[in-house]
Amino acid sequence: MGRFRSIFNGLSAIVLLLFLYNRGDVLKSPFLHQNHKFSSNLASKSSNFPHRILSELNLTNPTNISIQNPQIDENSVILDNPSIACSGINDHSNPCEFLNSHPNCASSGFINYLKFFYCSCSNFPILGYLILFLWLAALFYMLGNTAADYFCCSLEKLSTLLKLPPTLAGVTLLPLGNGAPDVFASIAAFMSTGAGEVGLNSVLGGAVFVTCIVVGAISLSISEKNVQIDKKCFIRDISFFLLTLVSLGIILFIGKVTVLGAVLFVSIYVLYAFTVAANEILRKHAKRLNLDSPLLPVAGSLFSHENNNLDEGNVYSPLLLEHTDSDANNLNPSLPQWMWASNFAIYSNHGLRGGNLTDRPLWGWSDEREENNNNSPLSFAKFFLFMEMPLTVPRRLTIPLVEEERWSKRYAILSSFFAPLLISFLWSNTFSSYIIGALIGILLSSLAYTYTSSERPPRRFLLPWVLGGFFMSIIWFYILANELVSLLVALGVIIGINPSILGLTVLAWGNSMGDLVSNLALSINGGDGPQIAMSGCYAGPMFNILAGLGVSLLLSAWSSGPSPYELPGDGSVGYTLGFLIGGIVWSVVVLVRGDMRVGKVLGTGLVLIYVVFLGVRVGCAVGVLSLPGLS
Repeated sequence: MGRFRSIFNGLSAIVLLLFLYNRGDVLKSPFLHQNHKFSSNLASKSSNFPHRILSELNLTNPTNISIQNPQIDENSVILDNPSIACSGINDHSNPCEFLNSHPNCASSGFINYLKFFYCSCSNFPILGYLILFLWLAALFYMLGNTAADYFCCSLEKLSTLLKLPPTLAGVTLLPLGNGAPDVFASIAAFMSTGAGEVGLNSVLGGAVFVTCIVVGAISLSISEKNVQIDKKCFIRDISFFLLTLVSLGIILFIGKVTVLGAVLFVSIYVLYAFTVAANEILRKHAKRLNLDSPLLPVAGSLFSHENNNLDEGNVYSPLLLEHTDSDANNLNPSLPQWMWASNFAIYSNHGLRGGNLTDRPLWGWSDEREENNNNSPLSFAKFFLFMEMPLTVPRRLTIPLVEEERWSKRYAILSSFFAPLLISFLWSNTFSSYIIGALIGILLSSLAYTYTSSERPPRRFLLPWVLGGFFMSIIWFYILANELVSLLVALGVIIGINPSILGLTVLAWGNSMGDLVSNLALSINGGDGPQIAMSGCYAGPMFNILAGLGVSLLLSAWSSGPSPYELPGDGSVGYTLGFLIGGIVWSVVVLVRGDMRVGKVLGTGLVLIYVVFLGVRVGCAVGVLSLPGLS
């Protein structure tokens, strides 16, 4: 597994270097175009490349950009949605010439994928497809790897430093860590690429995939074990999930949303988190029962410091023990360490942390590389490890890490310097902003050099380091998610298919692979695993919808105020909601009638529902079927 990852990363790095080599207007300055609300002097900041910057986010409806401000020179602005601006490119005799004569037809990310495919690979379209799809897989991998090796580490440390109770951490920081790729992909689709329909379909498509395919796979894999899940927890999760979907359906039916409406929509999760936390407080202090959270239904002994009878066969047991030499770091984790990055274990380069009491890997494979290969200075693995540096080094140089196993004073100093420069590049991309970023970087790196040790992470003032890693991970999430959505939209133009279908399938599948692998592995391992996996299959998508779509709608409504924000017109979303609710209703009926026992009837029915759903959506997209609102 480790060798395959090295080869994949090495090939992906080669693709990135190929994009850099084909500079010109294939590679553009930051991922945001000019905002039509700003004056023309902002549009002329750079005469070399059209670009948008973070301080000029276009948060309004992108489909109206050319109408609202026609006086802007079309050579200084790129239309947010290439699927509209590039209409007819595949029918043109020379697509590259079409791109040169239509500057609005361009990808909205760092890389102009349309220019690369139609111009750089005009004579080798098969090679162009291979490169773009390999880069698509690389972006998925880097999103998951950023979550596993950077973001979740910061969340775990933050939860420990803040001394959050297990239940509170489980309904706040933990869902944010496990749902980060979906959330930021949705925000990127709405905020920077102007392809809001891609964000809608990716989140809802991911929810259908998880509640049908993942739950179905879990049900089929443990059907012979006669597993029974907690009825009260399940009904409560499902009730809030249905409330979320009904509320979203109302918003979509109206077609517009105000700031208040978006706030009320997001507050559904706040209500859910409060309900779970209050219920656990009552259980623990009033009835003195074992913890059995509906979101994280782990036995109370997991979080109890009084229980020393840990079962070595339990996948959670070794992760409860931590040993540190400093009082500042002698804090018990609020949740078992494996939970923080469980959905992204397949993307991690470092595996699960803290599990040194068992030799059995949680996910069924070992990521150790053969020592006899690594002993050679010119080994195959080391060659690709060197090749993958363009993918790993930029994040390592800008995201502070304070883990014992991965601590490096050299990287700490460098990340303190380069992080402000990256923010300056994304925020303004002007000489003065670089000067300010460099000065802040020099100050921070000087403090890091003076007050840190080469042997161990800092013991004092640990919170600023953790917050820095948290914030810079979010920056990288947004960069990668924006690039991913931009590439999907470009592929939609190239293939000649609605990008929302790619969001519903490719983006949803890519972001849900971690859920499938982790939840299936948890359920097979037994113990409390099936209950945790089933709960995560409903609480996770609910969080992604409320946080990903909710925050996107809130930011869009805020920017378009005082007028309501008009949602992207996509009648197919109603069908997706219908199948999603249908799958949930099927689960409720089968489980309640079967005494909450997971079996083959539940799994087979859910898989069939997803197959029908996918057949209808794809069939309508390619013209085989014809239904109102689908195309």
